[in-house]
Amino acid sequence: MTVQSRDPSADPLYARPLPERPSYATGMMLAAQDFSDEQTYHRGRLARALAQLSGNGTLAGLRVHYEPEVIGGDAPHPEEIVVDPGVAVDRLGRLIEVPRPACLRLVPWFTQQAAVQGGDAMRLASYDNLARFASVRRQADATPLPAAAVVADVYLRFIACAHGYTPSFATGPYDALDAVSVSRLRDAYEVVMTLRAGLSNTNSGLPLQGADLSGQSPADRRAATQDAVLAAYPATGRSGSTDPLDPLPEHPLVFDHSAVFLARLFMPVQALVATGAPLRSAEAPQVDNFGRRFLPAVNLLANAIGL
Repeated sequence: MTVQSRDPSADPLYARPLPERPSYATGMMLAAQDFSDEQTYHRGRLARALAQLSGNGTLAGLRVHYEPEVIGGDAPHPEEIVVDPGVAVDRLGRLIEVPRPACLRLVPWFTQQAAVQGGDAMRLASYDNLARFASVRRQADATPLPAAAVVADVYLRFIACAHGYTPSFATGPYDALDAVSVSRLRDAYEVVMTLRAGLSNTNSGLPLQGADLSGQSPADRRAATQDAVLAAYPATGRSGSTDPLDPLPEHPLVFDHSAVFLARLFMPVQALVATGAPLRSAEAPQVDNFGRRFLPAVNLLANAIGL
């Protein structure tokens, strides 16, 4: 079976359409677009509800971890960054499910990135004093961070995969008797790991954390929650908006800003360099899973407070 990934922007929800649904009448002429619009309406309403009820982030699973190379044995594999199965919600409210472990081969990725701009792209993503780029929980970990490392971020984004090609009428300026069209779109995903350059002492590039209300009185917490609800409707990403999504703190400027940030990778290097790509050291890469946005399910919250 042939499955072909589509450009993420080809999804109708990417354009944040207005909530408009077809209205039918007996004898009305219908075209394929009418049925597509029907699906888009229902998908869009569900996605809007998920985006506003839960926000974007990790619902379950999706732990990112490093696997060293294994030669021989029952399960040999190259050096990899592995994303465990799980579910997330992206900024457009689309569910992204990873049903089985997803792997990124580290050596080809490092080699490819080291060749970009003669190695300068990787050099600009290399830092010392790495604690400023780690999550609060990772900073409290007893395991020290490397002295110097390349910083890369792991993202998960929604893509649709086209398959089930079926004979159909030719479309466009063509005259063909053997034309085919896609009959199925499978909701799928793509794992992307990208260098994180341009971070500074005042910008960790991690998601902003909400205010800590634990020390406030019930009345103050209620007032803060009400104020947060009134300010929660996004400036960009509204239905019918033609403006692009504003990047979140964790997004590079040139990127798919609907993607979900999963983890930060610290890849140790021998030393920072003035030009070209730094060389990897013998230390194992470290993964920080705790800078992401978590969206705990109701049953997990109930267990946490003893209900």
